Parts: sequence; structure tokens; C-alpha cells
Amino acid sequence: MGQGGEPRRVRAHDGELGAAVARAQDGDEPAFAVAYRLVQPGLLGYLRGLVGDDAEDVASDAWLEIARDLGRFRGDGAGFRGWTATIARHRALDHLRRTRARPRPAALEPDVLDLPGPHDTYDQALESITTERALALVRELPRDQAEAVLLRVVVGLDGPAAARVLGKRPGAVRTAAYRGLGQLARRLGAEDGPGDGTQGAEES
Repeated sequence: MGQGGEPRRVRAHDGELGAAVARAQDGDEPAFAVAYRLVQPGLLGYLRGLVGDDAEDVASDAWLEIARDLGRFRGDGAGFRGWTATIARHRALDHLRRTRARPRPAALEPDVLDLPGPHDTYDQALESITTERALALVRELPRDQAEAVLLRVVVGLDGPAAARVLGKRPGAVRTAAYRGLGQLARRLGAEDGPGDGTQGAEES
């Protein structure tokens, strides 16, 4: 059974993350380092999908704000991931406004393929978005689909949490993520070339 798209590998650390955040709020600097280690990979992947090569700089700005406002956070580990994603998104949008840039698609490489073809399931596609090349493909999606995929898959937020970050209804975010993953699977299936005999099946 699918788990609504939330990556198990991220969810498994929520207890540890929540405990680290609570200690960090009491002034425990090593605990803040633990929280950073658990959150930064997903946060950086999300920002790469929004601002590309400037992700590290934007993440640094976001973490300065996170550290400054940590005492005001209330919630558990999953809530902390949503809170940090919201801050990171605001810093990314500020950056895009300053530079008047749009997320630019990266060139496809012929060996990109850790994502499944169109016949594979949604959950399998979710589990496969782990590489820099896959993130580059996500950046080619329409903006609403790219952000939904990044928040659900890379950051590991559930539907309601991703919806709060984006200011949308959970159903709209789930639909956008599903459609985005479907587009990725079809694109990568085409890169794989003919093999399952379904080419042209949808043309009538």
C-alpha cells in the first residue's frame, strides 16, 4: 500500500528531529547541528529545484532566519520540516525577484535514469527521485507541479503540510504532485526508448 507519497526514509527521523529541535530551543548548540543535518539535504534539494545553482546561498540565508526565530517555533519534527521549508521558499522567491530569474531547465543526460517508466507506480516514482539529475528534470515541470513534487518527495512533507507551505488546498497539492510524477515517468520512459510495446497506444 502506498503511504500518500511521504518518503519513509524522511519520516523515520521525525522523532529524532523533534527532540533535537526541543534541545536546541533550550540553547543546546550540538542539538541544533543535529537538526541541521537532518533537514538540510531535503531543504537544499527543494531549493535547487527553485533557484538552481544559487541554492547554497539561499539555504544559508534561510538558516540564518531559522536560527534567529527558532525560539518562536512550536511543533514536532514534521512541523519543523514544514516551517523550515516555508522560510526557505520565501527566501527563494525573494532571490528570484531580486535577480528577475526563472528556474531554468537543465540539459538532459542520456544516463539520467533512476526514475521508472510510465508503467510503474506512483510510489515507485516517489522513491526514485534522489539524484541531482532527477532534480534537474523536476525543474522542467510546471512550477506548481515542481514545487508539489519537491515538497512531497524531497522535503518529505505530507499533503496538508505541503499545502500550508504553498498556501493551497491539500487536494490541489496532491493532484499537482501526482501529475508531476506522471510527467517525469513518461519523459523518462521515452528516454528509455521502446521496450514495453505501449508506444502509440494512446493515439486514437
